[in-house]
Parts: sequence; structure tokens; C-alpha cells
Amino acid sequence: MNLYDVLNKLNISYDEISHEKVMTVDEAKKIENMIEGIGSKSLFLKDKKNYYLIILEENKRADLKQLASIIGCNKLSFASSERLKEVLDLEEGSVTPLGITNDFDNKVTLLIDKDLTNNKILFHPNTNTKTMSISYDDLIKFIEYEKHKYIIF
Repeated sequence: MNLYDVLNKLNISYDEISHEKVMTVDEAKKIENMIEGIGSKSLFLKDKKNYYLIILEENKRADLKQLASIIGCNKLSFASSERLKEVLDLEEGSVTPLGITNDFDNKVTLLIDKDLTNNKILFHPNTNTKTMSISYDDLIKFIEYEKHKYIIF
């Protein structure tokens, strides 16, 4: 099933807009007034044998040492664009938790910023020429349907 089929199957409501390609948080901020929700950023990381998708409020910086401590590993680093394509079938600039719909082997664990709780959150729907707004609760429903592990931090 593609992303929209999954969202419809789960009765997840969303708003979506199309726009020019955005590659960075700063570029995404320019379109935020066109759709309801708080901006987020998603980072695709790895340790020696696992992959992680970190979802943060857009203005926060990722503390990789703190995140490594949370998950119990020694060091986290950014995964390559080749691994991003291989594991989530996404391109750079399009990283999103919605990409786990392409992670058939459940290789990715999600780490979700607790400050996103009880909000509508903005994500790319697997392409950086659109932005989607979905509720935090619906994001969790989607993650659980996809049978992925997640940690709220």
C-alpha cells in the first residue's frame, strides 16, 4: 500500500499543500503560513548496526550524545543518502516519519520529541514538494500500524 492508502485505511485526516521543492528547515518555514501545524525536522541516523529517525520541533538542535544515551549506544552519526534511499526509499530533503511505510524490514526506530505531543505537525509526505499536517495522535497510530518501535524523549 502507498502512504495515502495507509492513511485512508486508518481514517487519518490530514491537510496537504503542494509547493516548490524545499530542502531545509529555513526553506520550509516560508510555506508554514499556508498550512496549520508546527514545523518539524526529521533526521536519519545510525549507530553500528541500527537506524533511527529523529523527529524534532523545527527550531531544536539534535544532541546526538543525549540521543545515543537514550537508546543505549556509544555513538550516533548521520546515515548516508544511499542508506536513506535503501532503507526508507527517500531522497535527501524528503526525510519524514511517513517514510517508514517503505521500511518493510522494520529497520528504523523512531525517536520523537515530546514537545510535539498534542499538536498538529507538518511533514513531507515522502516528497519535498508537498507538506502534510497530521495530528500527533495520528502519527503514533500510523507508526504503530507500521509496527515500528518508537521512543518519546
